[in-house]
Amino acid sequence: MSKQMPIAHPFDDDKLREECGVFGVVGLKDAANFVALGLHALQHRGQEAGGIVCHHPEHGFNNARRFGYVRDNFTKESLMSTLPGPLAIGHVRYSTAGSKGQTAIRDVQPFFGEFSMGGAAIAHNGNITNADSLRRELIERGSIFQSSSDSECIIHLMARSLQRTIPERMEDALRRVEGAFSVVAMTRTKLIGVRDPLGVRPLVLGKLAEGWVLSSETCALDIIGAEFIREIKPGEMVVITAENGVESHFPFRPQPSKFCIFEHVYFSRPDSSYGGRSVYETRRQIGVELARENPVDADLVCAVPDSGTPAAIGYSQESGIPFAMGIVRNQYMGRTFIEPTEQIRNMGVRLKLNVNRALIEGKRVILVDDSVVRGTTSRKIKEMILDAGAKEVHFRIASPPTAWPCFYGVDTPEREKLLAATMNEDQMAEHLAVDSLKFISLDGLYRAVGEPEGRNKKCPQYCDACFSGEYPVRPADMIAKGFELKAAE
Repeated sequence: MSKQMPIAHPFDDDKLREECGVFGVVGLKDAANFVALGLHALQHRGQEAGGIVCHHPEHGFNNARRFGYVRDNFTKESLMSTLPGPLAIGHVRYSTAGSKGQTAIRDVQPFFGEFSMGGAAIAHNGNITNADSLRRELIERGSIFQSSSDSECIIHLMARSLQRTIPERMEDALRRVEGAFSVVAMTRTKLIGVRDPLGVRPLVLGKLAEGWVLSSETCALDIIGAEFIREIKPGEMVVITAENGVESHFPFRPQPSKFCIFEHVYFSRPDSSYGGRSVYETRRQIGVELARENPVDADLVCAVPDSGTPAAIGYSQESGIPFAMGIVRNQYMGRTFIEPTEQIRNMGVRLKLNVNRALIEGKRVILVDDSVVRGTTSRKIKEMILDAGAKEVHFRIASPPTAWPCFYGVDTPEREKLLAATMNEDQMAEHLAVDSLKFISLDGLYRAVGEPEGRNKKCPQYCDACFSGEYPVRPADMIAKGFELKAAE
């Protein structure tokens, strides 16, 4: 295994993997340096690999793609000096389509293409649900693919478009694409941002001095000192130049927004914001709703760090049960320090989390976590809490049961491996051997994200397919492979 490639944690496969993060800058000297800082802030969205493409009026396009973390690859003066220019885009990756577990450098974005009117690079967050059929069609018509990524389809569709300009070719290509996409792209002079018509994946616009910034999250604007301007709207394309600023238009048929509700629950950093509301406050409110729906007598509320912490604080505030750091996270587990032998694998989450025995012993403990996927980590954490002398263990989960896979840019296990696909709450509690297990309801989650009446069953305000099984975009490729959609009620 490459020294720069983070070793996958064998005991950390019980979370939904973040999708990807995109970032772009135009109109600033040494734009790639700002992109590197932005990608560092978005590292939680993809830890597998990262890449930057830049353009300089004299030196043309340059790029660097590396396995591993941004901090290890894109802060070195020797590398960043090779990425000059006032325009750059970048991408951090966790593979959701393509060669999972065996990523080649050719799969690392941004992707670059040379067209008759000049070069263009593209970075994509999301997943194309008809990529298999598009790929077959393009290969039959002579396209030669360089990667296993679904995102490369966009470059080939642009190459075959008859439109005159690169933004027009991108529009043409994206009209053929189904699924979820937030795209940051660049030409020699333009920074381009596009969101799919449903707005499943996030994309925001910022301003820094005379330059402009596109980012997956607002937290990455903060790290470079950029001012948040607004969110790119669902179905919107912005074309930005240093001279003319932001030009906006809407090339797709308008549809009701279906922003991914799991961005609020888990994916985004708590210091980001959507719709004028901080992700932290939303997660704290999820904990409040969870306490209202599922109270229990206990002595302590403890978070499964770090993603469960805001909800645990909200649960504590609403229930009046004290919040305590009953589980402490090892902050230096970014990559394993030794090869994970069988003995190390058996140590499981103890390498990553440790129980604060002095707080836990003799107590009835409420553990608040963001989700239960396979249930393997939940079971190990429960055993650690009991080993520390807890009298009772009650799980409270800050999302509804994850019973369906995501096809819009999240790496989800097959449906039969999802605990909630085959068990109800009581069965899951028995399986995990805990005193109780309760999830927030789907209506409770919607109230927490700012919908006072809960979920609109006729037209849900968010994409919640991983909980409801109701997919806003038909996953054509997966259906062709035999995936069965939820039966209509």
